[in-house]
Amino acid sequence: MAKILVSGLVNIETTVKVRGFPIHYYPIDYLFFGVNSSVSGVGYNLCRAYTALGDEVRIASMTGSDTAAEIIRGELSARGVSDEYIKPILTETPASAVLYDESGKRQIYCDLKDIQDRDYGFSAKLLEDIDIVAACNINFNRPLLTLAKGMNKPVATDVHVLNSIDDEYNRDFMAAADILFLSDEGINGDHRAFMRSLHDRYHNKLIVLGMGKKGALLFDGSNGSFVELPAYSIGDVQNTVGAGDALFSSFIHYYAKGLSPADALDRAQLFAALKIQHSGGAKGFPSESEVEEQRSKIIYRAK
Repeated sequence: MAKILVSGLVNIETTVKVRGFPIHYYPIDYLFFGVNSSVSGVGYNLCRAYTALGDEVRIASMTGSDTAAEIIRGELSARGVSDEYIKPILTETPASAVLYDESGKRQIYCDLKDIQDRDYGFSAKLLEDIDIVAACNINFNRPLLTLAKGMNKPVATDVHVLNSIDDEYNRDFMAAADILFLSDEGINGDHRAFMRSLHDRYHNKLIVLGMGKKGALLFDGSNGSFVELPAYSIGDVQNTVGAGDALFSSFIHYYAKGLSPADALDRAQLFAALKIQHSGGAKGFPSESEVEEQRSKIIYRAK
């Protein structure tokens, strides 16, 4: 069991199931059980994934002093996670709205309030007994990157959509990451060449490219090799929101447990496939035993 610091956004998310994109105007639509609100945000999603997998999690974030913050603290308590490092210093708690259709397409509206302009105030005490730092690419984490590297703590981060290795916003995160995740959505051209360029610039130990339905691509910086794994298709997809967070968090879990990068990614792919059978960014994270049970079924059928 790893001790993981998750530092990132925690917010209230409302998901709305729409009939399709583009959305045509009409004054009202009745979506029975199609509108739901819950605690989410990348930081919380990672926290939920790690607790489901049995890791010990410490979460750092910022909220307002409002009803939404009370809901967040209640949810953390229900999951057995301390809110000691959730600081209520924002004007309001961040919120998001996610529109999604039956095919899995989604459109996200994220209101960060004033979190991008606030300083968290990280201290060495927060990291002393931590095995790995999962730092979301949000402004207040920039000082955390420097602190973690100075304390020789491994850093993992997901920069999500990236179209240039010189991306100004994400440069600090890419430079600090021992384990770097990103999506293929913003990449034009050869994916492997792009990942090699990332490694040549930032010298990351591992780089993982999430490719949605096409699977994932792993680059191992220690030997310059690639491993490409197809996505698992194990049932109806309800909502792909949170799929990237599921892939990232479960890979870190299995890799920290001692699995090879390729084996960790294989199980992470299955973890993500199980997660997207549920609607909502912070819902549907399976346990390690559920992943292994599903994996045994797949292996059995393949024989």
